[in-house]
Amino acid sequence: MRVLVTGGTGYVGAHSVRALVAAGHDVRLLVRDPGRIRPALDPLGVDPPEHVSGDVTDPAAVRRALDGCEAVLHAANVYALDSRRAREMAEVNVHGTELVLRTAHDIGLDPILHVSSYVALLPPPDGRPLSADSPVGRPAGPYSSTKAAAERVARRLQEEGAPVVVTNPGGVWGPHDPHLGDTARVAVRMLHGRLPVLPPGPMAVVDVRDVAAAHAAAMTPRRGPRRYLLVAEDVPFADLVGMVRRATGRRIPGLVLPLPVARPLIGARRRVPGSLEGPWYALQHARCDSSATVRELGVALRPAEESVRDTLRWLVQAGHVPARLAGDPGRPPDVAAPA
Repeated sequence: MRVLVTGGTGYVGAHSVRALVAAGHDVRLLVRDPGRIRPALDPLGVDPPEHVSGDVTDPAAVRRALDGCEAVLHAANVYALDSRRAREMAEVNVHGTELVLRTAHDIGLDPILHVSSYVALLPPPDGRPLSADSPVGRPAGPYSSTKAAAERVARRLQEEGAPVVVTNPGGVWGPHDPHLGDTARVAVRMLHGRLPVLPPGPMAVVDVRDVAAAHAAAMTPRRGPRRYLLVAEDVPFADLVGMVRRATGRRIPGLVLPLPVARPLIGARRRVPGSLEGPWYALQHARCDSSATVRELGVALRPAEESVRDTLRWLVQAGHVPARLAGDPGRPPDVAAPA
């Protein structure tokens, strides 16, 4: 199939482009800056595909990009935990999602795959594990609020019978993040000893290569609306630090705050500012059940320790941290390895 990919120069988007090309699809990109295509895809061994210059908030550009395509993977997204970018996130993450998905449905594309996030499902209802069947949540903070709003857009279209497929990845780890996003920065801060105090609770971890493999597996027409949660493990922050310590052989600092101290500091009972949005996720103590995704798509979700180790290897390989800080994390990761 000819598949349009939005956000194809981002972390999840670039790896998904590679997985789609490996699966035999003909990919086209909708990009704001064509200069980002090669830096995002060259390290993955992907030749630059056809592209259309434009923005997901521009109806003419979206229609032009979708013309002649049979399916779409919508991964374009502004990810920021900075409340000053709330308007930008609302415009791209919510309005852009509605424009891409609805236009794709109007012209008959199938499937229409929307990359959401597990944060759109927070807080967990009644303490039950999150799954693909969980309702849309009411998360705190500007970024996750826009992801929840975009998920509602996708689900409304599903209710109308549109062949919209929603994926909800957790915190994405693994090699080759073109823009050094949040999880990569967490790893860098840990390696530099700049994250000495951690929130109680877990991080939902999934490998970017496995998310990409799931997107390629879900790119099947005539199967109707579907949803897939993509979380390999719920890793307590104390265990996450332990994984970094084992990978590096170093004494990485990491004191986990007691819950009675962390809760009022992070503002778990109120709307939180962007700077505290990430720790708020951990305070929800969400458990995630991706077993239905694994069964239906036939993808294997690799252990979190492997994803963390490969993140550290890539940070050294890409020159983001000196090798001395990463100890001996081993051979460089195969960024293009299929899941």
